[in-house]
Amino acid sequence: MIRRVEEDDPKIGEFINKEFTDYALKNEVTLGYDEFCFVEEEDGKILGAITGRAYYNEVHIGDLIVSKDCRRSGLGSKLVKAVEEYYSGKCYDIITLTTFGFQAPEFYKKLGYKIEFIRENKDPKLSKYFLSKPI
Repeated sequence: MIRRVEEDDPKIGEFINKEFTDYALKNEVTLGYDEFCFVEEEDGKILGAITGRAYYNEVHIGDLIVSKDCRRSGLGSKLVKAVEEYYSGKCYDIITLTTFGFQAPEFYKKLGYKIEFIRENKDPKLSKYFLSKPI
């Protein structure tokens, strides 16, 4: 029976990591799996965070969130730069991410990310942008 899991279950993570690693080894590729989260805090309050994971030859940014009080302060750029600097010179070739039209495609373009593909939507705000940048 298939069930939706609502809570963290360490045995699920162990299963995924083992199978993911074994499959990479079977195919003679380096996995290099690493989940990341970089955070900016002030007086115990989170002002911004960037999360994602690195695997095979790429680093993928999953979420970049900056509190509304800190937007347009440069914090988002600093968080992206933290990821770029941390993974630069390691076994990864590229950073990838997706964003919607109403979110931040222009922000990422200013940081040197190139649009690889846009999945158009009838509502342009919901068009999905696929971007990347070599590291």
